Amino acid sequence: MFACSKKIASSLASSRTCMNVVNRSMSEKATLPKLPFGYKDLEPVISGEIMELHHSKHHAAYVTNYNVALEKLQEATAKNDANAIVTLGPALKFNGGGHINHSIFWTVLSKDGGKPSDDLLAAINRDFGSLDNLKTQLQTASNGVQGSGWGWLGINSQTKKLQVTTTANQDPLQATTGLIPLFGIDVWEHAYYLQYKNVRPSYTKAILDIVNWSEVSRRYSAAV
Repeated sequence: MFACSKKIASSLASSRTCMNVVNRSMSEKATLPKLPFGYKDLEPVISGEIMELHHSKHHAAYVTNYNVALEKLQEATAKNDANAIVTLGPALKFNGGGHINHSIFWTVLSKDGGKPSDDLLAAINRDFGSLDNLKTQLQTASNGVQGSGWGWLGINSQTKKLQVTTTANQDPLQATTGLIPLFGIDVWEHAYYLQYKNVRPSYTKAILDIVNWSEVSRRYSAAV
């Protein structure tokens, strides 16, 4: 439905196909996913207080606001209101991106995340030299985000190479860069400030100790 919204905005015209997708989307609104762990399960790396606020307040707000914007998009499309459609673009991108990013984030964290699969580890060694080098590059990139955003490990769907990059605000990785997300670090202050204060490097270093490598490996296998 994100691709459909982009198509509508760029063409500035209604599309029967897109309208059908929007109508189906309205009957299946975005919903807040259940966490695969308890709020306190990732302590001491992430406190239960942060996790509860992050999930039940921040992520929930993205879901709510995205659904509101989607309703308005349906109305604007039905009226063939090009101005309204274009105006809704930022809200759809921000809140839809927030929902996409956080839905990935929860799945790639685990207190007992294991190790990368043999295939993923081989790709990491090929593209970064070692797992430690990957972690260093990912932490450095995440620390360097100005303001709010995300640090990512992604895979290029064409070359099958792993890449570390960042996105601003709630820009979703794949829609923004074309890279398929494997692991992301949320560096918005709401993700760490109550515990780590303004010392973002301490947070980005600690979170690499709770990577759910089983899920990251699964995502890698699905992408290659």
